[in-house]
Amino acid sequence: MKIFKFGGASVKDAESVKNVASIIKNEGANDTLVVISAMGKMTNAFEEIVDAYYNKEENLPSKLNYIEEFHTNIMDSLFDKEDEIYKDVAILFGELGWFLARNTSQRFNYVYDQIICFGELLSTRIVSAYLEKSGTENIWFDVRNYIKTDSNYRDAKVDWELTEELITKKVDTSKINITQGFIAANDTENTTTLGREGSDYTAGIFAYCLNAESVSIWKDVDGVLNADPRVFSETTLLEQISYEEAIEMAFYGASVIHPKTLQPLERKEIPLLVRSFINPKTIGTRVSKGTRLVPYIPCFIVKKDQILVSISALDFSFMVENNISYIFQKLHDYQLKVNVIQNSAISFSVCIDNKFNKFDAFYNELKKEFRIDVQTGVDLYTIRHFDNQAIKDIEAKGSPLLTQVNKETSQIVVNPN
Repeated sequence: MKIFKFGGASVKDAESVKNVASIIKNEGANDTLVVISAMGKMTNAFEEIVDAYYNKEENLPSKLNYIEEFHTNIMDSLFDKEDEIYKDVAILFGELGWFLARNTSQRFNYVYDQIICFGELLSTRIVSAYLEKSGTENIWFDVRNYIKTDSNYRDAKVDWELTEELITKKVDTSKINITQGFIAANDTENTTTLGREGSDYTAGIFAYCLNAESVSIWKDVDGVLNADPRVFSETTLLEQISYEEAIEMAFYGASVIHPKTLQPLERKEIPLLVRSFINPKTIGTRVSKGTRLVPYIPCFIVKKDQILVSISALDFSFMVENNISYIFQKLHDYQLKVNVIQNSAISFSVCIDNKFNKFDAFYNELKKEFRIDVQTGVDLYTIRHFDNQAIKDIEAKGSPLLTQVNKETSQIVVNPN
């Protein structure tokens, strides 16, 4: 069986839905399971619903109307008014309204998961109905009856034993199946979500449980590139990558495939294909066991707007284990992600990501015990499989502040000003 996964950009409007249906018809087969995300930017729109509902904002009805009109406009371009899909979608909006009216929980993460799931439920209903209308028979099912998790809302952990039992027992592998990414359910049938890159992870879960032939993730690029085309004017398609290389690149910040998606595939050596829904005839990128990087060229990963922090003791004593341990505990406490570490006798430097805007509190606490030098707005470039020219190209982008090199990877912190 093959697993396909389509993200929000691939089903952002009526024409996109038609394109996905064409790909499924031409590239798929009866033994294909298709995982689909919420349409376009609908996850963001549903997050606004969560915030408005939780904070009792007056604009909640207008935000609900926007989402309903968005889906209705897509359906009006795909279906006749008497088609059953309008009733199916109305039922889903009725269920959402029922939750908003009856819920009494004050737990934000719980509320988030119960609302956010409607994006995937709506998109898959619409795509499934359009496939049927255009002559492609399929089975739509609610993934919450198949993937079971704990109750850690917004980042739930999969109950692999029960999930595998349900999937192998219930999925009809002789048919085209349409289901949702990102969402699941706990043992009390409440909706949970799988966290970052949850839809890709859903595809990996089904592939593992069904011993799939392959997983294809359809994106708006030709495959995995050796650099971000928004930052680098010249990029190259990577035709082959190993699981290990993809995990390394993801660790350094590349938007390749999240490691939690790759882990179940690697355990059963199921290849992952990254392909273009815009140009489906292109070969894309194959991620599999033991394959060397093809072509073998430098790969660039950039993280913008980082903070470079150099910390030293007030009395110029050595920066040793107890100091460094204390600093790391504070970095953890303030949710500051460390991307580069460099240590000398009297100085400890880290390049960090201030995602949760807690750096000022971290700084104010540490300045009582240490001398701290801070440079904000710096860029971190990571080069996998670097050569001398690649390093020169990055150093030319600004003033290099810190360089760290190991056998396969070079990291350079650059002040772009």
